[in-house]
Amino acid sequence: MRIVIFTIGSRGDVQPYVALGLGLHAAGHEVFVATHEPFREFVTGHGLAFRTVTSNPQEVLESEEGQRWLNAKNPISFLRQMRQVSKPFIKQGQIEAVESCRDADAVIFSPVGVVAFHVAEKFGVPAFMGCLQPQGPTREYPTPMMSPPGRPLPGWLNRLSHIAFDLGYSLVFRDWLNEWRVKTLELPPFPLASPYRTLIKRKVPVLYGYSPSVVPKPSDWPPLWHVTGYWFLDERSDWHPPVELARFLEAGSPPVYVGFGSMATRNARELTKIAVNALGAAGQRGILLSGWAGLGGAQDQLPDYVHVVKDVPHAWLFPRMAAVVHHGGAGTTAAGLRSGVPSIVTPVFGDQPFWGDRVARLGAGPPPIPQRKLTVEGLAAAIHTATTDAGMRERAAALGERIRAEDGVRVAVEAFEQHINERKQRVQ
Repeated sequence: MRIVIFTIGSRGDVQPYVALGLGLHAAGHEVFVATHEPFREFVTGHGLAFRTVTSNPQEVLESEEGQRWLNAKNPISFLRQMRQVSKPFIKQGQIEAVESCRDADAVIFSPVGVVAFHVAEKFGVPAFMGCLQPQGPTREYPTPMMSPPGRPLPGWLNRLSHIAFDLGYSLVFRDWLNEWRVKTLELPPFPLASPYRTLIKRKVPVLYGYSPSVVPKPSDWPPLWHVTGYWFLDERSDWHPPVELARFLEAGSPPVYVGFGSMATRNARELTKIAVNALGAAGQRGILLSGWAGLGGAQDQLPDYVHVVKDVPHAWLFPRMAAVVHHGGAGTTAAGLRSGVPSIVTPVFGDQPFWGDRVARLGAGPPPIPQRKLTVEGLAAAIHTATTDAGMRERAAALGERIRAEDGVRVAVEAFEQHINERKQRVQ
């Protein structure tokens, strides 16, 4: 089959889908990844075909509107700012979704890349949602897109939180979506209901690319929804660390990783100062990943117990760390947990507080510290706990072992092919 995977966002929103694409390719399918131009080389370098989505997520997040979105204080503000940020790119994204998916035999779309679902409907081909977060109404926990409550909620309220956010997200884009569906795709308007309810009604399979050891599949989810395990993309066999990094690692005890990926909500100099001073106060060496935030700055301006890197595969680096400090993105959280070392999560927005809370509940790291509340003292205390608490280190190691035993890509590919075969049988 010719499969188009349509995903938009940061590196963490692209890399797992490349891993899934490689699994589908190994199963004999032709795979195209439609995503942002800055990721072209990343996609093609792994042997998959590439199709362009114009917008640049780094430019979006670094814009004034993007910063207001990242700093949204509540779900309503989050959705309002998302509409403002998305407005310039929606119509172009709709055009590119049609062009990317026009010749597809099947489409896999991320939640933010949902325009591809409507294109699949237009051309009458099967559509699958590929999701990296446990989104979808359930009584077992609240939506990951709202900050976790301080205490457990009753089941009905957990379910209501999913429905409320789902409807809010849908309503933000409803006018743009239905104008496009009616005038361009010649489809009826999308129902005024929870999109997840519509997915269930239309029997759209969902592939959840995270570990059931981290978030088990809820008992009230439909059989069409599969929690497969993480979709990991391991480093290429010809990858080797820079000489300076290798020397730093060999020169002392395992360091603590600090990196915030695509998040850039605080001044890079301030974040660097907090990270460096916290490492010093905790008596730990550190690796700083510069990321989109520009963490670290010039190496010659840092103490000798800190080393800055630009781009190192998490799968290679994290197992060599004493602990990892990160923003709680789904992909980075996955890599941290698989490594078997404790994670310290400093969430900014979206699903990041959920993952930070989950790590703490699993006993694989201390309680999360919202990045806006990050201080030298607080981070130093968390680093000290993560590097000295024997029970926490044992729990993190055991969880990492369970995750490494899973094969999320294989399970996802098997689920995909099962649904395709069932669809063919129904048609016949």
